[in-house]
Amino acid sequence: MTRRTFSFEPDGLPRRERRRRRREQHHQDRAAAAPRTSRRERGLPEAAVPGPFGPGLTQGGYWNLAPVHVPPHQATSQHIAGIYPFVADAGLGHRGPIVGVDLNADALWHFSPWETYADSTDRGSFSTNVLVLGAYRAGKSAVIKTLVTRSMAFGHQTVVPSDPKGEWVAVAEAIPGGNVIRLGGAYDTRLNPLDRGPRRTGVTNEQHEQMVKQRRITVLTSLVGAALPGSHLTAVEHAALLEALERCIRTTDDHPTLRGVHAELTGLTREVEEDRHLAQGAIQPSFVLRRFVSGDLSGLFEDESTVSFDDAAPIVVVDTSELFARGDLVAQLSQICTTAWNQAVISDRGAHRTRYVIREEGWRDMTSLASLQMYQQWLKLSRHYGISNIVILHKMGDLDAVGEADSQERNLAYSIAGDIENKFIFRINQQEGASIHLRLAIPSAHVTMARQLRKGEFLAYVGQFSYLVDAFATSTPWEYDLFKTDDAMELDSRYDDEFRTLDGPVLESLWPGDSTYGDTSAGPSGGDASVDGWLTPKELQ
Repeated sequence: MTRRTFSFEPDGLPRRERRRRRREQHHQDRAAAAPRTSRRERGLPEAAVPGPFGPGLTQGGYWNLAPVHVPPHQATSQHIAGIYPFVADAGLGHRGPIVGVDLNADALWHFSPWETYADSTDRGSFSTNVLVLGAYRAGKSAVIKTLVTRSMAFGHQTVVPSDPKGEWVAVAEAIPGGNVIRLGGAYDTRLNPLDRGPRRTGVTNEQHEQMVKQRRITVLTSLVGAALPGSHLTAVEHAALLEALERCIRTTDDHPTLRGVHAELTGLTREVEEDRHLAQGAIQPSFVLRRFVSGDLSGLFEDESTVSFDDAAPIVVVDTSELFARGDLVAQLSQICTTAWNQAVISDRGAHRTRYVIREEGWRDMTSLASLQMYQQWLKLSRHYGISNIVILHKMGDLDAVGEADSQERNLAYSIAGDIENKFIFRINQQEGASIHLRLAIPSAHVTMARQLRKGEFLAYVGQFSYLVDAFATSTPWEYDLFKTDDAMELDSRYDDEFRTLDGPVLESLWPGDSTYGDTSAGPSGGDASVDGWLTPKELQ
């Protein structure tokens, strides 16, 4: 290391004095300098055995053919950042609830879709929707429950339009003020998907009527389209539905129901002389709505609502788990009705509320072209209404149940999933790697990592950045027990006490005698019938 000395001289010294001072300073610098050494002296110490070959390999030594030279490590700043622990990603900041621990930065990971949307930096996102994808038992539902429950402290509410497994019911019941609406089974609860809903704040009467009309038409066309697999509503059938709805509105004083629309459609089928084409177009929709009035969907959506949506509740869950016994199509149609009933309330932008809308089994909302278009519209309008749609899928293959191969429905379903900017990728199956790499543009290295994730770990893609998060690292025992959904797969603890070690007196009381010899007090050798007698060889007794 170079050493420099600075000397300060007073002004006005003669030249001879200045030269003398400089000579003295030079002698002092040379005396303080380290003695010069040769390159050989600065190298490694000499070998224990002189000579070019040293003690040789046979004696566990080494060769002295050349001095050891360790070159300095050279790398780019991108790669060298992996060596130093303090060179780590800054994360999303500290706004929003804590979701877990960022394993790359070893720091708490906060996430709020509304905060990331409001972030104008490179870490911000352009959407509030979240796609959650992962295999069974990867921890998807538990992580989302953790996110939404912790978000309640920030003023965010949660709506589950359809809970097909009933796993959100326990969460809603554990939260003060939570609202649970149960459908099917022994419950006589009814929801009318054609309800007007609350009036939106700041709209005129004409705008409000137009919104209500469009929502009712969309629900009817989605229901009929979903119940007609492989076919679409024709222009005549659509016109017949619209005519029946308008008649029902007039006859019920603006309280239409599916039962009333079915009655009007049935009446249209008899008006062949007035309008033959309209009468023919009302036949198919009439048979579809007949399922809601007197078929396998009766008792759920055909009449006026018996419950109301509590818009002040921190969480509202519509439990549809009892409907699975009625078939898969019943669950799909029910999800359309419950979603439309909930969205009539949560679409009030003037209320200034922010809500999570949890779409469990998200592919069930994509059963037909009409429902897909409604689904896409709600995803696009989520920012407008302050909503964060969380779409949960087990795999991208779930969308193969939508339409035929290369059909418009399936392509639209894949497009909807791919357009969701924020993604939580949990552990995936081996065969799922190529699909998410192709459909979601996930890098190959991340696909390999996703196959090795543990339960509760996920890859989070927010905007242009990605994070590796462990959500269960910050979970409390109360949260973990409340949010886990695999209780039915746990071993029953009532059998634990059947396999225990018995002490001597207890074992003696349970040990049988030998009834073979007619004497229960005798063992197999006619001797001691105790435990020791049974275990002692005959020749030693």
